[in-house]
Amino acid sequence: MNPKEINIKNKRATYDYAIGDTYTAGIVLTGTEIKSLRQGKASLADTFCYVDQRGEVWVKNMYVAEYFYGTYNNHQARRDRKLLLSKKEIAKLAKSGKETGFTIIPLRLYINDRGLAKLVIGVGRGKKEYDKRQAIKEREDKRDMAQRLKH
Repeated sequence: MNPKEINIKNKRATYDYAIGDTYTAGIVLTGTEIKSLRQGKASLADTFCYVDQRGEVWVKNMYVAEYFYGTYNNHQARRDRKLLLSKKEIAKLAKSGKETGFTIIPLRLYINDRGLAKLVIGVGRGKKEYDKRQAIKEREDKRDMAQRLKH
């Protein structure tokens, strides 16, 4: 798989949360993690981010499959990984993360032109059940309109 085609999305994020601000962060990975990521073997399901006491942003529960050709020093599939952001961005995330009802959610994981792994994170507020039903209705209406235009 071409590394530029790696685009892993968190599909549940936009369904469960109303996303506000988004940030693009670098991610600290080990050698076997980036190799596995370049093969597209990662998932953002059930992941979230948090800011610790030292002012560092971490992504928790992100799945990166163990590298197939790895040896005894292969990485753990689910471990906390540090995100690289500027101090201003970390301050904004810390402020919004402390507010009630807001969560920092990973939205998309990709490899940029220079071959570096990047994670797009967003600050989201949880949707209520009726908001989710409204989103489903809008999506179905869009699909019906597209089918009518085809015929």
